[in-house]
Amino acid sequence: MRKTGRQNVTVAMFFLVMITINALANVLPINGVTTGQISDALPNLFVPAPITFSIWGLIYLLLFGYVLYNFIIHEDDRENKQMELAKLARYFCISSILNVSWILCWHYGLILWSTVLMLFLLASLILARFSIEKMLLRGREKLLIRLPFSVYLAWISVAAIASVTASLVHVGWGGWGIAPEVWTSTTLILGLLVGGLTMLSLQDGAYGLVLIWAYGGILLKHLAPEGFAREYPGIIFTLSICLLALILLEVHLARKKAGSDFEKIAVRV
Repeated sequence: MRKTGRQNVTVAMFFLVMITINALANVLPINGVTTGQISDALPNLFVPAPITFSIWGLIYLLLFGYVLYNFIIHEDDRENKQMELAKLARYFCISSILNVSWILCWHYGLILWSTVLMLFLLASLILARFSIEKMLLRGREKLLIRLPFSVYLAWISVAAIASVTASLVHVGWGGWGIAPEVWTSTTLILGLLVGGLTMLSLQDGAYGLVLIWAYGGILLKHLAPEGFAREYPGIIFTLSICLLALILLEVHLARKKAGSDFEKIAVRV
């Protein structure tokens, strides 16, 4: 029990450090620039509308729920999944370190290093999310364990693509003579394929909703007069198709879950 207590305190400390650094990044701001100002200095066609980044508030709120869960969980619950929870705690702490390191590199202009760290952050969250699949979760645990990491992973999946794109802009990559509109459309389709497969593999509707939010934010940027003002119709068309596909996948998962729940009720009756 003492070891578990130390683990819970460690998780809480890493969470507080991550929250503090992310807050200071925009309140101070770190190195005299906000996170958004650096992003604006590396313009590319994959960046979503500013309002899209408000999802970070939801991510940190959900992760706070995960931190609290570690303290309020009943010991009989913990015994059934102690090893899995310890492994998840390690992945969370690693992801928090990578999150903070990414912020610092980003704010100090180390764009390539920030992309490397973002990819490692993505890898740590993939490991965390798949480790959760090995747990037998009840209702509240799905809300306080699975949901936070589903939302976090989905957003970082999109953020990793955006970070790679920003790095290419930073180094002045010319795209081998291929138009940026074509590269962006291709990237969006690849993101859809990987994201869709992940949704189906994990049977995770929350993951898909975040992708819809992100792709919707990119579409808003391309439609808005203060954004790209419909300058790239090919990207708008691609985004529309991707959003339709993601919505259909959400409907498929919802119907499948409803059918499964109905079968369970029928068996009980």
